[in-house]
Amino acid sequence: MLDLKFIRNHPDAVRAGAAKKHIPCDVDRILELDKANRALGVDIDGLRQKQKEAGKNMASASPDERKELIAAQGTLKSELKGLEAKQTEVGDELKALLLLVPNVPADEVPDGKTDEDNLEIAVVGDLPKFDFTPRSHSEIGEQQDWLDVIRGARLAGSRNYVLKGDLSLMEGAIMRFALDTMVAKGFTPLSVPTLVRTETMVGTGYFPGGEDQAYKCDDRDDLCLVGTAEVPITALHQDEILDGSTLPLRFVAQSQCYRREAGTYGKDTKGLYRVHQFQKVEQVVIDVADEAQSLEHHQQILRNSQDVLEALDLPYRIVNVCGGDLGQPQIQKFDIETWMPSRESYGETHSASRFHSFQARRLNLRYRDADGKVHFCHTLNNTVAASTRMLIALMENHQTAEGQIRIPEPLRPYLGGRELVGKPL
Repeated sequence: MLDLKFIRNHPDAVRAGAAKKHIPCDVDRILELDKANRALGVDIDGLRQKQKEAGKNMASASPDERKELIAAQGTLKSELKGLEAKQTEVGDELKALLLLVPNVPADEVPDGKTDEDNLEIAVVGDLPKFDFTPRSHSEIGEQQDWLDVIRGARLAGSRNYVLKGDLSLMEGAIMRFALDTMVAKGFTPLSVPTLVRTETMVGTGYFPGGEDQAYKCDDRDDLCLVGTAEVPITALHQDEILDGSTLPLRFVAQSQCYRREAGTYGKDTKGLYRVHQFQKVEQVVIDVADEAQSLEHHQQILRNSQDVLEALDLPYRIVNVCGGDLGQPQIQKFDIETWMPSRESYGETHSASRFHSFQARRLNLRYRDADGKVHFCHTLNNTVAASTRMLIALMENHQTAEGQIRIPEPLRPYLGGRELVGKPL
């Protein structure tokens, strides 16, 4: 969340940021509640001081004076109870509204309402040229008996699937290559829970507002399935004060991910593009509150994902995400979209985000600097590889006329050294 003091001192900037993101935000009500809450605090402190003074006078009071003091204490107690209840009510409403305030986007974020307004800033790699009619990934998968969506739907409903044989092995190869690449870059590998508490979803900015996209367990458990390992990684040091000299922390984790894909009925229903369950390797950086360092980290985590795509010889482009397509927590986000021949377009495969202290404030994630002062951390994250969409790009860009898949050299050690997988069709 944003610092309440920042909202108080820069209400116009907060309003403008919310307007740029096309997210409703009642700044006036927040300021009204903030003022009321502070005034109630003053009144409560005053009553408590009167109670303290009356208590001191009790010992030296005469019997009649003591009766008066006891009666006055009862009145003070009743007044104090009423004010405290009012402050709780005001504070709860204020906290609920603060959780809805979007982060103020960077000046470099372009204006726009949807992903169609995102600004292309780089195109990398040559698009494949086929001297045959290329197949879609779903056609290859079904013809090679690698992809079973019928039994996947029978097991778990629509948008589910079963990977078989070499396609299952390719998924594992992509994930392991992505993980190994990040470990070689100095990131600490983690194995994290994919079931997290609701407060963790709130702390990382996915709730409130994203409940319709998450799978929530029974209320008695208060647990949700994550849509990305970003959630447990970023919250790993929740409510802690880190030693600033140990920062930055660079983490990477491979996990299962779950998303409802609410609101996408009838969209991308065929194949692996928009599914409920997939694997992902995610990178997270936690560092000191320094804007220049956050910018540097943002470029580094973007470059990390580019390195993976370029190693696999997959053409892609980078877009600067517009305000209307930017989530509530982000300062700025770059999406990487990889070429997918069957779509005749680029499809989103990576999202690199920086948040400044937005997530850290919600998580109470702090560090102590060399002078002993405590600050909220800055956080960033980016996809390294998402299994299903990377499989689409790999299968479709590296297919042969016979329906086999040419394996990029970095993946061959994970697939027994094979250069081709699949039988000629």
